[in-house]
Amino acid sequence: MRYRPLGRTGIEVSEIGYGAWGIGGKQWLGGTDDESVTALRRSFELGLNFIDTALAYGDGHSERLAGSVAPASVAIATKVPPKNQLWPARPGVGIEEVFPYDYIIESTEKSLGNLKRDTIDLLQLHVWNPEWLDRHGWRLAFEDLKKSGKVKAVGVSINAHKPDSGLDLVRTGLIDAVQVIYNIFDQSPEAYLFPLCLEKKVGVLARVPLDEGALTGTITESTKFEDGDFRERYFRDDRKKQVVEHVSALQRDLEGVKGSLPEIALRFCLSNTAVSTVIPGMRSLRSVEENCLAPDLGPLPLDILAILKQHAWDKNFYR
Repeated sequence: MRYRPLGRTGIEVSEIGYGAWGIGGKQWLGGTDDESVTALRRSFELGLNFIDTALAYGDGHSERLAGSVAPASVAIATKVPPKNQLWPARPGVGIEEVFPYDYIIESTEKSLGNLKRDTIDLLQLHVWNPEWLDRHGWRLAFEDLKKSGKVKAVGVSINAHKPDSGLDLVRTGLIDAVQVIYNIFDQSPEAYLFPLCLEKKVGVLARVPLDEGALTGTITESTKFEDGDFRERYFRDDRKKQVVEHVSALQRDLEGVKGSLPEIALRFCLSNTAVSTVIPGMRSLRSVEENCLAPDLGPLPLDILAILKQHAWDKNFYR
């Protein structure tokens, strides 16, 4: 495992972090807590030292699992869910309905209790709306939580496929990190967000590096998900067919290139120096062992990156 600085926070994070949405167990079905705990512990053995979770993941279940097994040497990031329970943030909805000061403080206390920690390494707002930039409540909450020692660093999780909505926020210098979708299909953060983050020394958590499973190469037109599983909606209608077409084209262009598709997808993200850590969702021992070995091969060669640049895909399956 290799490590990178999380912006200017002074925290060194493993290049592969643990995306802990799936272990919450509410929207990702099919796994067990025992499997999740085994996977978490194995990730630490392989050098992983960063977990990204959220209070909303299984109503705190993901936080409780992570907190029950993570040693003190493992940094944990979590998120304050929107009070109105709307993902993504809606235009025209005021921050007083989503992240009022008292609610941010209360949610942070709940997360601290779930994690069984005195301090959260990185606290993030789970959605963001640039219309809120000049409101003072969220700023004061972040400031007070830092002063109290309950939070080391603060950031936001940027709405899906809208990286530029975080540009003005990064320019303020008020946050330490952003979390953003970045993968072979969605390369949009490279244009403006990543250069600005490098300039401002803001850390970057690259989420959905495998596009919710599309970039594992295992999705077929006949793939079935359990009722209630998030992926049932994400890959609905003709979307599996679209995925098969795009992934097949990608695999044809990568013929002869060493490494599995997931490994190449993770190395693609790590090839950008703005990225602090990549946080694939992991629930199984096999996923942990495969994903945690990806950084050992280093960034992708320029000729391979040039191939991958041609496979950017303008879509939004979250709608």
